[in-house]
This record gives sequence, structure tokens and C-alpha cells, in this order.
Amino acid sequence: MTTDPTLTDLAKRVTDARDTPGYGHDALITCDRLVRIFTTDGTEVQALQGLDLLVREGELMALVGASGSGKSTLMNILAGLDTPTAGAARVAGRDLLTMTATDRLAYRREVVGFVWQQTARNLLPYLTAAQNVALPLQLSGTRRGRRARTERALELLELLQVADCRDRRPQQMSGGQQQRVAIAVALANDPAVLLADEPTGELDSHTAARIFEAFRTANETLGTTIVIVTHDQAVASEVRRTVAIRDGRTSTEVLRRSEIDAATGHETVVAREYAMLDRAGRLQLPADYLRALDMRDRVALELESDHIGVWPDDTGA
Repeated sequence: MTTDPTLTDLAKRVTDARDTPGYGHDALITCDRLVRIFTTDGTEVQALQGLDLLVREGELMALVGASGSGKSTLMNILAGLDTPTAGAARVAGRDLLTMTATDRLAYRREVVGFVWQQTARNLLPYLTAAQNVALPLQLSGTRRGRRARTERALELLELLQVADCRDRRPQQMSGGQQQRVAIAVALANDPAVLLADEPTGELDSHTAARIFEAFRTANETLGTTIVIVTHDQAVASEVRRTVAIRDGRTSTEVLRRSEIDAATGHETVVAREYAMLDRAGRLQLPADYLRALDMRDRVALELESDHIGVWPDDTGA
């Protein structure tokens, strides 16, 4: 039986990395006790409440959570569209809390690519697919000539299997074609990180599967680190690592690895769920676990030699 060593490393990180010196030093994305507070009509709302997250270079991962959990707020911060209230956040060596407005603009052009849920929001309607992909190259200030920009655009359209759309404007393409062109636009400047906020939310399941394949192609062929926010469990189950956000904190992670049965040669995917432990020793148990055992208010604990037992309160209080 074989085990993916990368996932073994990830599982080890879940249990022991947070409190070690140099926390997150080898991660492409590091969020440490991240806080974002919004004030509306004098009322404070904590969208992020001390969130911790590590994403290593080359990962293709998913963020999941209910509406209002904080995942879109996190994505806006990582994209340079919003600023944290407190804590620490770094992406590809950039400190997101200390960047100036000029730094932030350069960051959005050079370091991160972003794909929105709304297909119409990703593309300029009066440009063709090839022109939309070439535009970020022109805006970045690089010294590529028109021919080089066109060649880069066509390479990405070919990679994502929408080369036949090169001369079409968005209204002449299907929703799935528009979204794959949008991924090409986000990849144009070879970003370190590609962020996607519900990229399959407006698409049927068959088209959504093709969009996810486009992300996988970008990850495997170009080595781009990709973080996808999704409600689509079919998409979430296709990645090696899924991080759940609840009440503004990372609550659980599901790590998946491939195993091959030595006797039959059949390959299966094994998933294991981990609860995230913060610096104060707090963790969020999965909501369905709590419901299954009717755990509320308090639980009974018992320390064993190699684990901690957690049981429903049996005092009748």
C-alpha cells in the first residue's frame, strides 16, 4: 500500500506546526490570527475571528463554509481587495497589512489572479477572448510586444481548451467557455496564486466539472497555487485538501490521499478529517458530529496515554 508523502507532511503540519518557531516560513500563503471587523451603523461585525491558514506552494485546495462564515472576506484579503483589521497575512513574501496603495495595485497585477463567480464580471464585453487575455499583459507594464502578448494569450486559451473562442466576444460564448477564458485572463501574468470565488456557482454540474479540470490543468501544467472557494461538494471532494471555515475561523481540514491495494492493484482515495487547534488549545468540532451525539454547552474529557476522549455531558445538568 502506498501513501502520498505530501499528504503525510500536511497531516503532520495540522497537528504540530502552529506553535513551532518560524510558523509558516515555508508556506506561500500564511494567515496567523487574522481578524477583520466591519462597522455598520455603529455595530461591529467580526467577519474573521483569529483565522489561521497555511497554503504551500503548488497546492490545489478548496475553502468551504456556510454563508457568512468569512470565506469570501478571506478571499478579498488574499486578493488585495480588502485589508485585515489585525493579525498577520503574507502571500508570496508580501505583507498584506503594510502594503501601500501602490504596492497593492502591483500585487493585484503581478502576484495574484482572481476569478469571480459571475462570468460577466471576469471579461470585458467589447473585447475578444484573445484580447481579454492579452490585456493584463499590456497593463502590467512588461516589455512584451503585441506579438508576444498575442502568443501568450493563445497558449493559455489552447491549454484550457478554448482556443476556438479566440475571436469571440463574451456574449458569443457559453458560460463554461467564458469561465475558462476568465481563468486564462487570471493566469496571463503568471501569478504565484490563483484565487477563485465560487467559480462554478452559475454553472450546471457537467460544465462545473470541466471548469475544475481547467483549474487542475493550470495547477499541474503551470505549477500555479490555486485556492477555490466553493459550495459545490463535488468540486471540494476533488482536491487533496479541503479547509472548512466556521464563525470566522478555520475549523476542520479534510486531507485526501490515494492508496493502492497491493493484492488487487485497485486505487482508492482515503479521506481523513482533522479539527484545527488554535494557540489557546481551542478547536471546533464538526457540527454534524455534535448533532449526532447531542453535544451542547459542555463535554466530558479524559486524557489517555495517546489521545483525548471527548464524550457528551453525562451529569444530567
